[in-house]
Amino acid sequence: MEILVIGAGIGGLAVARGLLAAGHQVRVYEQAPAPRTGGKAILMWSNGTAVLHDLGIGLDGAGNRIDRIDALTSTGRLRTTQDIAHTNARFGFETKAIARRDVQERLADGLPGDLVTYGMTCERISQDGDRVTATFDDGSSATGDLLIGADGHHSVVRRHLWGDGAVQPATFGTWQGLSPIDIEITGTHRHYMITGREGACGLMPAGDGRLQWWFDVRWSPADPRPASPLAELRNRFGHWASPVPEVLAAATDDDLEFFGHHWNRVRRVWGEGRVTLVGDAAHTMPPTLGQGANQTLEDVWVLGRELAKEGEDVATRLRTYERTRYPQISRVSRMAKRNPANWRIPPMIGRRFPETSQTTMLARFSNRLSAPAPHPSTTAKVE
Repeated sequence: MEILVIGAGIGGLAVARGLLAAGHQVRVYEQAPAPRTGGKAILMWSNGTAVLHDLGIGLDGAGNRIDRIDALTSTGRLRTTQDIAHTNARFGFETKAIARRDVQERLADGLPGDLVTYGMTCERISQDGDRVTATFDDGSSATGDLLIGADGHHSVVRRHLWGDGAVQPATFGTWQGLSPIDIEITGTHRHYMITGREGACGLMPAGDGRLQWWFDVRWSPADPRPASPLAELRNRFGHWASPVPEVLAAATDDDLEFFGHHWNRVRRVWGEGRVTLVGDAAHTMPPTLGQGANQTLEDVWVLGRELAKEGEDVATRLRTYERTRYPQISRVSRMAKRNPANWRIPPMIGRRFPETSQTTMLARFSNRLSAPAPHPSTTAKVE
């Protein structure tokens, strides 16, 4: 089939890679003028690294393995601990903190050089019988057998399908950075989540001496941006227990990046005809579970599996993909909206949580990890 993909982020490159390996003709259109190299580190859980493995992507030599997540009070007391090494061993795939650009570069490696056309903003989508057409802002158009919207939080494809207003602000926003910070945790395989009245702080060693760090604060789109964000963070969080003051002391304003959290209710069927969505275009959610990129890759895996089936028309296979993904992604989305990373669980209660709870939770979140084996169409490498 001829397949159009709108968006060349992790979802767009991953779906293109999988569908090319399955023998389809794929064209990707990206509104940015060049490949994206920004962004900080993300957490690739076992479900995400499993799908990357199926796509022929390894993460050796990049990022940092995470074996444990400790949730602490702002005074340094342990609230809960999660044994991520157990999760990694149970599923056979590591959990890694890795720079987003490293994942994108590995997804792009080996793909045809002319696969992605940059500087192309999709404005309209139309369907006519067994063909779908995307029209771009320069007046050009492209036609294929199906179209996949992988264009993220601000998706044009989603607006075409659902109209405006589907994505709403959530209650928190994140200031984050990825920088070399020479403190003890940076050289470990341990991830801290620290919560207090002022908000939350996450610390995640991302390899090569770099620490991914972030601060969650209450936020609404109407809030004015502080004149000096780092000074504001130091004032708000600087009295917390070590290592938070050390991180704030080492950070610079140039390290900082802000994004507000958003969320949309996941629909049981999110496409129409020969058009469907993957990733944030279908299910924007707060980053509090670290599942955003992972659930995008889950979409890619299920979509590839369904398109490989024969005997049904394209639209039927797309709706089966969406219905198959709904139970898992709606569960993740609802939990992410509740902002569990910012919960202040009393240590006395937190100690009752089993350390292996993340293993159980991940199995409920994942289509890939609960499947007996990856489909052959998603295991071939792109040469």
